[in-house]
Amino acid sequence: MNLKYKNYWRKSGLKGDWGNIFLQHVIKSKPKNFLEIGVFCGVTARNVCNCLDKINNGNFSYTGIDLFGDKKNSNIDEIEPNFLKNQKFSNPLKNLYYNFIKKENLNSISSVQKFLKKYKKNVTLVKGDTNIVLKEIDLAPIDYVFIDGGHSYDTVTNDLNFLFKHSKIKKKIILCDDYGAKSRIAEVVRSIDDFVNLNKLQVNIIKDRFAEIVF
Repeated sequence: MNLKYKNYWRKSGLKGDWGNIFLQHVIKSKPKNFLEIGVFCGVTARNVCNCLDKINNGNFSYTGIDLFGDKKNSNIDEIEPNFLKNQKFSNPLKNLYYNFIKKENLNSISSVQKFLKKYKKNVTLVKGDTNIVLKEIDLAPIDYVFIDGGHSYDTVTNDLNFLFKHSKIKKKIILCDDYGAKSRIAEVVRSIDDFVNLNKLQVNIIKDRFAEIVF
């Protein structure tokens, strides 16, 4: 399957070829029920839904968790992009279009819902901190998780432990961003290393950026 990651004229954390590298990993894994922690403006969500739709002939589910503009529970819980504070684009046309014509905050849950409306029957968006809302989600059928939400040690550890404890299927893939040297965040790396060592799991580094954990 030859799908290319599209930015859809919105902000994305997977710039350049990183989106294609990520998408190829999803295609190779062939998931049916996908969970994304850290939706941002929904670009990765839209690409994932396009991919899952083709893999599963429309029979798939996507669940996305994000603060969607809510305040953080602590000052260290999120590595918050400056974009979320003032929604400034390097492209002046985007500034004009989103901030003055549409007057739309791309990180709001209403904006992301609108952006994903093509797949509204397949998509569930959850607003809140994973330390609170993750327990409200049925994780049993989830077979692929992409983690790029809260970047503090405690939040990443909580996410990994909760997902591990409530896994009900034989093979669950967790892909974590910001592990390799290309986008390394120390708290994320320490959390993942402690988690895999404690549970005797293996971490595979993909293109010196993503950490893949399979259990």
